[in-house]
Amino acid sequence: MIYFDNAATTAPLEEAISFYLKAIADFPGNPSSTHGLGRQADRQLEKARKDILETFGLAKTHSLIFNSGATEGNNLAIKGIAHFYKNRGTKLITSSVEHPSVTEAFKELEREGFEVTYLPVNEEGKVEPASLEKALDKDTILVSIMGVNNETGSINDLSALADLTHKFPKALFHSDLTQAIGKVKVPYSKLDLFTYSSHKIGGLRSDGALVYLSKIKFAPINDGGGQEFGFRSGTINVPAALTQAYVVKEAFKNYESNLKHVEEISKYLRQNLNIPSEIRFNSPLDASPYVLNFSLINKKASVVLEALSEREIYVSSVSACSSKGEPISGVLTAMHRSEGDARNSLRLSFSKRNTLEEAEAFVKAFKEVLEGVINR
Repeated sequence: MIYFDNAATTAPLEEAISFYLKAIADFPGNPSSTHGLGRQADRQLEKARKDILETFGLAKTHSLIFNSGATEGNNLAIKGIAHFYKNRGTKLITSSVEHPSVTEAFKELEREGFEVTYLPVNEEGKVEPASLEKALDKDTILVSIMGVNNETGSINDLSALADLTHKFPKALFHSDLTQAIGKVKVPYSKLDLFTYSSHKIGGLRSDGALVYLSKIKFAPINDGGGQEFGFRSGTINVPAALTQAYVVKEAFKNYESNLKHVEEISKYLRQNLNIPSEIRFNSPLDASPYVLNFSLINKKASVVLEALSEREIYVSSVSACSSKGEPISGVLTAMHRSEGDARNSLRLSFSKRNTLEEAEAFVKAFKEVLEGVINR
């Protein structure tokens, strides 16, 4: 089996599974309970929170809300900020290539009467700082622009974008870092808020966090018992929080070695899939090496994907979070690709577990599949 769909989800690290199972046994209490087991669980929860913030270098400035992942985090960050600070202004800014959990949250706010600006991207899939600078004004209260695009791996200049946002005192800068944590350099201290999911870096599914500047407030999107500082009610999964702290620290500790390893795989694939008559690369050369996106010029992506799947080679087309309802890539359309390219793209995405031998086997199998599939 060759699994090149790590941007959709990455298998949990064996050490993370062991860590989680031990934590379940060791800390069975509800952290909201006032008895001894509850207090023990609460201490562990705060330890996990502190460990993660220290890993990001934000222990003195930011707070963290544990949640079910980036989708929930994005909704709380975007809707919670908009609703709480609407007396300051009603203008919101995002990009035209965000993850659906960001885009749909903004569309909902538009229906409520907020003004939303969707910034274009250039042909490399990046938001140009000049376009943000032009859109910002005194009524802007939130800017949300992803760190790394989930389809193409395009990397935004978050430092420049955050600096521009902060020229307006009422505006906060949020970034969906789901594909960036532990994979590219991020100016964490410049971000007012950011979100991520553990299962993209070898952690558990349905687990993630929203990190935010401590002075920020939110209008909660769920009512309940007031856990997580009153912003995210519901019993917290303490073993998952501890496991999240473990995988975040591992991702940072092994950043350089993982990056070098994945760069070798990505470089090999770029070189050996460079078939101008059959393939057009969509990922820019300076994209995150963890993601490689290309369009098929003559073949139908769905047919090639299925043929690869029959060989136990797993890749994706469009985004795993939108592919069932959106057969054409909105990201590639926004990058000014043709409809044919946007409908027939494949995404390969990698983790430290992938090998150069797998890349070599993929190239051989892929070329065989292309020869056996009729032109569209």
